[in-house]
Amino acid sequence: MGQPRPVRIVVVDPQPLFSRGLAMLLPSMSGGRAEVIATTCAASDAATTVRRYRPELALVDLGLPAPGGLRAISAIRRTEPAAAVIAMAREDDHEPALRAVHAGARGVLSKTAEPEDLLTPLLALIEGWAVLPGPVLEHLAATGGAARRLRDQLCDADRRLWRLLSTGRTLAQIATELHVSERTVKRLTATLLRRLGVGTRTEAAALAGQSGVLDEVAPPPGRPAMG
Repeated sequence: MGQPRPVRIVVVDPQPLFSRGLAMLLPSMSGGRAEVIATTCAASDAATTVRRYRPELALVDLGLPAPGGLRAISAIRRTEPAAAVIAMAREDDHEPALRAVHAGARGVLSKTAEPEDLLTPLLALIEGWAVLPGPVLEHLAATGGAARRLRDQLCDADRRLWRLLSTGRTLAQIATELHVSERTVKRLTATLLRRLGVGTRTEAAALAGQSGVLDEVAPPPGRPAMG
């Protein structure tokens, strides 16, 4: 078997030197698992760039000039929902990071002066882990009690879907495991997120750890009967 194709990344950052440094460092330090295929300095160009290059991941600085990083994330999620969005935020400013998660960001990295400082958490995200600042996790976990109560009201199939959504699997992988179409997975996911009272998979993953659903033994595989 050949080497798997590297994860392709678009960087949306106001500092060209930062983007260039990340593009130079990432292929070698990731062992060829990731590469930067395009960059832009403007929030207004973010969605267009992502739509043109169709990366697996978009790295967006929340400190972008107007219309800003949050608008860029929302635009990317609308125009290219298959691309996972990772926000970059200052360590001392957690409110924008929380808003980025609500806007659909799969993770949040602390923006530092040196691109190499981002590599370890970025590689963790590429491997499917959720990376969020502590205060953001604490905020999301505040609703953990409600999530535990709701967990007990969910059927086995819904809890199984919750586990799958929280372990970094793609929609295609979930569809294969559940023996349903990707369209059905999207519908079931939307229904589950409403039941959990969250807006994104990242929030659902954060609540999964608090609810205890990840500690449950998965039921035997088979065709689910989800409502």
